[in-house]
Amino acid sequence: MELALFIAMIIVSAVLITLVVLQARTAGMANRDTSSIYRTRRGLEKTMHQATVTLAAVFLVLALVTSLPIF
Repeated sequence: MELALFIAMIIVSAVLITLVVLQARTAGMANRDTSSIYRTRRGLEKTMHQATVTLAAVFLVLALVTSLPIF
């Protein structure tokens, strides 16, 4: 059980890192206009943002569960 949680944390963290790096790359390349303050996310960018938030929550729960004194 403990090994499965650690493997899940490694997988979630790798995917989370990938999503964050991809978002940083697309945001920097897509928007070079400094006058725009607010811009809505659409399509793939919105899906990647939602997946990042979800995976961050999953990672937080996994970290809290693995830090319990049971393991």
